[in-house]
Amino acid sequence: MAVLVLAAAVLWLCCAGRDAQAQAPATQLQLGFYAQSCPQAEVIVRDEVGRAVSGDPGLAAGLLRLHFHDCFVKGCDASVLLDTIAGNGSTAAEKDAAPNRTLRGFEVIDGAKKRLESACAGTVSCADILAFAARDSVVLTGGSPYGVPAGRRDGNESSASDAQASLPPPTANVAQLTQIFARNGLSQEDMVTLSGAHTIGVTHCSSFSARLYSGDNNNSDNTGHDPAMDDATATELARRCPPGSADTVPMDLGGGGGPVDENAFDTGYFQALLAHRGLLGSDQALTADNATAALVAQNAGNLYLFVTRFADAMVRMGAVRVLTGSDGQIRTSCRVVN
Repeated sequence: MAVLVLAAAVLWLCCAGRDAQAQAPATQLQLGFYAQSCPQAEVIVRDEVGRAVSGDPGLAAGLLRLHFHDCFVKGCDASVLLDTIAGNGSTAAEKDAAPNRTLRGFEVIDGAKKRLESACAGTVSCADILAFAARDSVVLTGGSPYGVPAGRRDGNESSASDAQASLPPPTANVAQLTQIFARNGLSQEDMVTLSGAHTIGVTHCSSFSARLYSGDNNNSDNTGHDPAMDDATATELARRCPPGSADTVPMDLGGGGGPVDENAFDTGYFQALLAHRGLLGSDQALTADNATAALVAQNAGNLYLFVTRFADAMVRMGAVRVLTGSDGQIRTSCRVVN
């Protein structure tokens, strides 16, 4: 893992020019927002993320997922970090919603926030820390570096019911996914590209077990799995995920039979979809529509295209319904409102 971190650092230096390409949408976010008020802000976050991922490579996917799950609920305001306690504006916070109970990486954000409060108290928002940490996680796993426009402020409310209603379910079809992303100002190309985040990390068997034991016998091997899933893949997954299993498997499942590297930001996820080896129904659904299937094929065949698109899409997603200026607050602790 140390070699991977070093390689990422070299890539960062070589590709810093992408900062100028990944410009912020029409918001008050700015590149270099903390240049004067807290010049070490991004360095501190990068250091915390690097140390955490060196010890536990799976945290890169966890931190990236945290940012996604934050932005899709009330915008990128760090509401996903709030604990369920009195004063958070709800009886149950977002992190306690069913789709968020497997989120991880909170302690990495806590560590970065503690250091930032010591270096420049009351200056760097938890929402910006999440955005920086997601970017650093992408770079550490082999994705393209990109500049993160900052200036987000933190929200004061967090609702489990909002999260339940806002996050894309693993059973969603293309029409449903397109609607959810459009609600956040993101295009269908953004949707397919950002789904490529599933090239790193794992998912629980429970997220796709219904596809293995659907009772549909319209398959070449006359088994009861979803016919959209490759027979050999279904057989392997059934072995690894018996009914009721709490185990996990890599999201990209080796990209159509190749070596599995759940911690490498590559095109394995898209290759897996083309081979009908997608795990989640919402992932494999991307090949059932002509427009999204074409985007899947483009990303599967061109790593540079994918990582470039992903970096730009992350900047757009990171600007979804942000709080800036005098809205919201800068939390002293990311887990509670001030």
